[in-house]
Amino acid sequence: MKKMRIQGGKPLSGTVTIGGAKNSTVALIPASILADTPVTLDGVPDIRDVHNLMSILASMHVTSTFTADILKIDPTQIVPTPLPNGRIKSLRASYYFMGALLGKFGEAIVGLPGGDDIGPRPIDQHIKGFEALGAQVTNEHGAMYIKAPAEGLHGARIFLDMVSVGATINILLAAVRAKGRTIIENAAKEPEIIDLATFLNNMGAQIRGVGTDIIRIDGVDRLEAHNSHTIIPDRIEAGTYLAMAAAIGDGVLIKNIIPEHLDAFLAKMEEMGVQLDYHEDSIYVNPSDHLKMVQIKTSPYPGFATDLQQPITPLLLKARGEGLIIDTIYPKRVKHVPELIRMGADITIENDVIILHHANQLFGAEVSADEIRAGACLMTAGLMAQGETVISNVENILRGYDRVVDKLHSLGAQVEIIDDVEQISITSR
Repeated sequence: MKKMRIQGGKPLSGTVTIGGAKNSTVALIPASILADTPVTLDGVPDIRDVHNLMSILASMHVTSTFTADILKIDPTQIVPTPLPNGRIKSLRASYYFMGALLGKFGEAIVGLPGGDDIGPRPIDQHIKGFEALGAQVTNEHGAMYIKAPAEGLHGARIFLDMVSVGATINILLAAVRAKGRTIIENAAKEPEIIDLATFLNNMGAQIRGVGTDIIRIDGVDRLEAHNSHTIIPDRIEAGTYLAMAAAIGDGVLIKNIIPEHLDAFLAKMEEMGVQLDYHEDSIYVNPSDHLKMVQIKTSPYPGFATDLQQPITPLLLKARGEGLIIDTIYPKRVKHVPELIRMGADITIENDVIILHHANQLFGAEVSADEIRAGACLMTAGLMAQGETVISNVENILRGYDRVVDKLHSLGAQVEIIDDVEQISITSR
C-alpha cells in the first residue's frame, strides 16, 4: 500500500492540462468490444481504472496497448468469457461489460460490481432495461447471468424510474446491435454519454437524442472503426484543479477544458467571489480572497455534479459565513468530513446535510482517502494546510486522476508517493 505525502502551505502557480474524461473512458473501453475492427482511443488518462480494464480485456483475448495517451484495442479475436469478481469487484464501471457482452454475444456472466463505497447504487434499472430488450437476468453466487433469447435482443421502449448514467450507458450498449428501435426515456444527459454515442455513431451505430432525456437507438449488424476517437476533457478533474487553484493558487491556468460542461460548478465559484478569466478551451484562476459561503445542492447533469461536492469543500472552508452541501445523488458521500475535522476544519453533518464554517487554518495530519473524490478533497486540504499531510489509500486517487503527482509538481506543489515502509521508518526515528 502506498501513501501520498504533502508539504502544505505553499501557493500554487503555473499551468496544468486536463486529461481525457475518466467517466467516458471507463465506458468507451467496454464499448470497444462491440466493434468488428481494431479501435483507437486518443486522450486516454493514465489512471488505474484504465489498466484494470485492459486486464479484463486480456482475459477475453482482446489485445490492447497503451502508449502516451493513445490506447489501441483489437477485439477481433475476442472470446466470450465469464468475468468473475476479482477485478470486477474493484472497479464499478466494469459493469459496462454487461451491456457490451450482451450486445455482442447475446449473453454475459459478470461479477457484481464494486468501486467506491459512497452509498447504495443499485443496478435494478440496468436489469429492467436488459429484460425489456428480451434478456433473462438471474443472480447466481454473486454474479449476474444475462442471456438473450435465441432470436436475439429486440428493440423496446424503456422508461427509467430514476435518472441513471450507468443504466443509460448499459442499455445503450446492449441495444446498439439489437433488432429494431430502442427508446430510452428519462435518460441521463451527461457529456460522457454524448461522447460514447459519438464513438459508436462514428462506427456506424444509429443513436439519436443523446444530451436530451429521450434517446433513440436503431440497431445495426456491424460496427467498424475508421478513425481514432478523441475523448472529451475530464470535467471532474477540471473542477478539482479549479477549486484547488482558487483555494491555494497564486494564478493558475487550466487548459483543455470545455467550460459548458461545468456551468453549474463555475456559477458557484463565481458566486463565492472567485475571479475567473475564460478563454476558448482554458480558464485562468486568479488569486482569491474575501470569499463568501454558498449553498450547494447536487443534482443530475446539467446540475452541480455529485463528484465535485467533495473537491470544492476545502475552498468553501476558506470562505466567510456558513455554507451547506446537500448531495441528493449520494447523501452518504461524507467520508471526507471526519478527515477534514482531523485537519482543523469546522464542519459537521446533520441529517445528511454538510454544514461548513470558515477555518482560519488547516493543519497537516494523517488522513485516509476512502474513495476517489474524498481523496481529491484531502489533496487540496493538504496543500492548504500548515505542515505535513500523509494520505493513505492513495490508490483511490490514482484510480481517477491522470498523472496527478506530475501535474501537482508542475504547479510547484511538494507532493510525493511513498511506501508504507518508508512512512514507518520516518515515524520511528
